[in-house]
Amino acid sequence: MSKQKMKFVWTPKKAATAISAYMVGLFFIYPYINMLLTSLKPHGELYSSPTKRLPQSWQFDNYIEVWSKAPIAKFLTASIVVSICATLLVLIVSVPAAYYVARNRFRGRSAFLLLVLATQMFSPTALIIGIFREVKFFGLLDTWLALIIVNAGFNLAFAVWLLSGFFASVPVEIEEAAMVDGCTRFSALRRIVLPVTLPGLVTAVIFTFVATWNEFTVALTVVSSPARQPISTGITTFVGQYDVAWEYLFTTTAIAIIPVVILFISIEKYLVGGLTAGSVK
Repeated sequence: MSKQKMKFVWTPKKAATAISAYMVGLFFIYPYINMLLTSLKPHGELYSSPTKRLPQSWQFDNYIEVWSKAPIAKFLTASIVVSICATLLVLIVSVPAAYYVARNRFRGRSAFLLLVLATQMFSPTALIIGIFREVKFFGLLDTWLALIIVNAGFNLAFAVWLLSGFFASVPVEIEEAAMVDGCTRFSALRRIVLPVTLPGLVTAVIFTFVATWNEFTVALTVVSSPARQPISTGITTFVGQYDVAWEYLFTTTAIAIIPVVILFISIEKYLVGGLTAGSVK
């Protein structure tokens, strides 16, 4: 029997859904389009023709000149180092903590998970004075280590709460079978549980990395040297007292998006698929 191709028929409902989807997509992507177009304009055109969206003179040299206008390379290096180290620190601490919570029914477990989730309600802005005094007390002002520890602390609670749910979804029988075959608890976690819960680990990595990459308040308060500033605060270099170099500001912002996009592209495939499909028969 030959397969017949189903003919797509437009209906008012499908047309309304498609139009709504395109409108929503355009609403979210418009700021990025405007940012890219502004980054390609010369400085004088931003003030002489502010209402015109498309550049009259395409200034691709902005993406070359910006590297000499500010230490963009140092800003990116600081952001990459701080984000990667904070993400690794969160994984090192959250994985054993979440695994213990998922596999043990200790007294106060529910209250602990609720407390972990409640800590996400605290904003760095509300705690910035205490953070500054604590960082100063330990002599970590104007250091990457301060940013790594603070960002890891703010993202650790979410990672523990998230990963505990993923670990709890893995049947205990899988680990018991592995330990019968000679695995220890640690090797069962490393060889069985972690590969199965890889989507959860990827989610924790993405959340922590992006949150650290975009963090502004703590970085602005704790780090003052241009050589140690991350890209989130480094872009303020182009904001002057009487003038703002919007073309360089948006050019740097576009450059800062690239590492995050690369991260999403490189690990997107791990977000697809079931957690324990085919593990237990």
